[in-house]
Amino acid sequence: MEKFEIVKAKDDFNKRLNAVKKVIDYDNLSIKIKELESKMLADDFWSDQLSASKVINECNELKENKKTYESLLSNLDEISLVLELEDEELYLIVDENINNLEKALKNFENELLLDGEFDKKNAILELHPGAGGTESQDWALMLYRMYKRYAERHNFKFELIDYQEGNEAGIKSVTFSINGRHAYGMLKGEGGVHRLVRISPFDSASRRHTSFVSCTVIPDIDEAIEIDIKDEDLRIDTYRASGAGGQHINKTDSAVRITHLPTGIVVCSQSQRSQIQNREKAMQVLKSRLYQKEHESLELKKKEAAGEMMENGWGSQIRSYILHPYSLVKDHRTNIENNQPQVVLDGDLDEFLITYLQWLKKGDENV
Repeated sequence: MEKFEIVKAKDDFNKRLNAVKKVIDYDNLSIKIKELESKMLADDFWSDQLSASKVINECNELKENKKTYESLLSNLDEISLVLELEDEELYLIVDENINNLEKALKNFENELLLDGEFDKKNAILELHPGAGGTESQDWALMLYRMYKRYAERHNFKFELIDYQEGNEAGIKSVTFSINGRHAYGMLKGEGGVHRLVRISPFDSASRRHTSFVSCTVIPDIDEAIEIDIKDEDLRIDTYRASGAGGQHINKTDSAVRITHLPTGIVVCSQSQRSQIQNREKAMQVLKSRLYQKEHESLELKKKEAAGEMMENGWGSQIRSYILHPYSLVKDHRTNIENNQPQVVLDGDLDEFLITYLQWLKKGDENV
């Protein structure tokens, strides 16, 4: 690596690290950490477990930010030292250090985009095909596989909750969770309608078809958050569970469907071994759905008060996947495009997810 290239890279890193320093408020981090540690030493600290848990998590996050920033700064200092020595042999060695610093800094910058209330939570996703029968149901299956591959790429835990197989192909609906650090934060932008344009494999005339699938993404709310759900507001049905490919998960009526009568929300679970476990899982999803519904209701009132209206329903297409007559995946919010749809459908979503978070951040800053 030439000296001028190293200098350019160093200046770029320095500029980006200064921006990161402001975002994490590095100059006041040590003070904030000491204040939180003092709270943790109080005799009545554990009297409110929910509050205590929040303090501990906040303290750990601040410590991690401080540690990561100082590590990046140390690596940048090493590059500066190499430049001062003016040793051409060292210029060749520093190339790998610069690549490692770029990756680490980019990961840290991306993590700082995830500062929402629920961003650290696990994610629960639901896919529902639109009109179109087999076409849309097959498209839902393709999206299901895409998110499963995304989870595998990032070493996230993928857990199937409910799977309703299509009559001929694909799926009628599916619910699953993706568990891991910042899973909800990374995937929250996937909520909306996904559109597919392709030559139908189910059309003997090989005509072009357009299919739609609605994706819902909700945070997996933990047990510490209390949601008041009355028994009389629930209708609980049981049925025989069956898995993907028509295979029975259990020969007894172990699957559970819970309907929340006041809101009309319906959740199902059939992936667990027993009816009790499926009921617990379904209640967990219902709890998250109700919490998210209340949160969205408050956000909508804020937007209406500010004169903003949100488009909703099947018209709110967030992304198109075009396989014919040309190859393209386009996000309609950020306008980012990728001309390799098969790569995207294999779970390579990072470009779209990060760009959406950056777009969201800019929108918040302009409010």
